[in-house]
Amino acid sequence: MSIFGGPAPKTTSTTTTDSNNSASRVAPTPLKRSEAADTPGTISSIGAGMTIIGQVVSEGVVNVFGRIEGELRASVVFIGDAAHFEGNIVAQELSIRGHTKGTIYATRVKLESSAVVQGDIFHRSLSIEENAQFEGSSRRQENPTDASSNVQEKAPNLQPQMGPADAKRALDDAANDEVASASAL
Repeated sequence: MSIFGGPAPKTTSTTTTDSNNSASRVAPTPLKRSEAADTPGTISSIGAGMTIIGQVVSEGVVNVFGRIEGELRASVVFIGDAAHFEGNIVAQELSIRGHTKGTIYATRVKLESSAVVQGDIFHRSLSIEENAQFEGSSRRQENPTDASSNVQEKAPNLQPQMGPADAKRALDDAANDEVASASAL
């Protein structure tokens, strides 16, 4: 099921086994252009070679593998290992592996072991893995995305459109896709 309550986007993936019978996951096959256009909740990705200066707004999932300077508003955000973000992030679910500098307003925040974060985090739930680096302050708030109203009001409806299990699955899929992309190099 997608974050908008409709059927989940269709992707296919293959699993191969080597002579030791150990399975390896191959990145999902991208949707055909016509399928992607008709599928609500398509995942948006900012590639490793891309830099965006300004405001990025999405009602769905955003995976960042490149660089953003400005503001990012989305329901679910994944900041990849080599990604750099500077500015404000407003999201329901946020998972960080890369470098982030600025203010974060998110209901659930996870700083993974490779995360480097400088700034303030306003959250309902905060998880920091061992070896993650965090310099700044964190403040628990019941509705942190409401506190971000001083950032800018041109935001999509960021009310939870998926349950915690769906959000976790979207973040796990993004992490798995990043690992598959790295192993393909």
